[in-house]
Amino acid sequence: MLLEGIETLLVLSKEGTMSRTASQLYISQSAVSKRITRLENTLGKKLVVPDGRHIKLTNDAKQLIDAVGPGFHQLTGLIYDQQALEDDTLIRLDCSETLAASHLCHVIKEHLTQDPFIRITTNHTPRIIENVSSGKATIGFCAGHLPGSHGLKTYHLNDEPFFIISSKPLKKLPSQLITIDLSNPANMYQASVLNQQNITPVMEMDSYTAAAKLALSDVAPALIPLSVIKILEIPQANYFHFNELIPLDRPVSLCLRNMTFRSPRIKALITAIADAVPTATSMPSECTSSPPKGESISDLC
Repeated sequence: MLLEGIETLLVLSKEGTMSRTASQLYISQSAVSKRITRLENTLGKKLVVPDGRHIKLTNDAKQLIDAVGPGFHQLTGLIYDQQALEDDTLIRLDCSETLAASHLCHVIKEHLTQDPFIRITTNHTPRIIENVSSGKATIGFCAGHLPGSHGLKTYHLNDEPFFIISSKPLKKLPSQLITIDLSNPANMYQASVLNQQNITPVMEMDSYTAAAKLALSDVAPALIPLSVIKILEIPQANYFHFNELIPLDRPVSLCLRNMTFRSPRIKALITAIADAVPTATSMPSECTSSPPKGESISDLC
């Protein structure tokens, strides 16, 4: 009960409302409220107060989060490590939405015929790392830069190139671009690169598909990874690559807890995903991709 209450408070501190917290935890809003109330009664402290449609944390709540937050996911992860991964144990694969659409479609249907006990969820990279660290997810399939000091075993699969989508021919870098959300820690590195090239992000979207569609509608050019271009079947006449964009290449990685990779089922799944990544991110014939770096996926075998 105490762990449930602390987990709920941590999620509430990020989501800001009971409804979004309930959605993240897959419980009802009343269950969220009961968990917080039980935690308050256990600690003898008021932790949250209403603030319009949102919830405001008290100073006691903030101090509690600062004290136990960093170790909470590690503790739940250690508990997860003690569970046996049997043939019918559910493997939870948490991945970037764009990777689910562009990479998993090459492999997951066939793999599910061999191992039907796999469930896929989508999240942004920081949340994926958090879920794998806590044991909520078995494997993370991430796009973009990973946060430091996460303590997970990671495998760098590829560096995916970015192109500029435009409704009109481009002979030089545009001064403005539609980008993905640059406040996401996994994408923050892009802001400095764009600034060095004197490119202003005019819109920051939560969806590459939306950004691409806006670009093709002549709103403004958009910065889009190659795998998304392939999914949307964007004509080659509408996407352009510049050498100045190479520092924007986004790492594609797998992450898992150190104890997890010993399972043959885990090895089989991540090997299948790794084999699909070069197919989904391979460059057109006139371009070359950045070479893979970091620990090899073959080290699992």
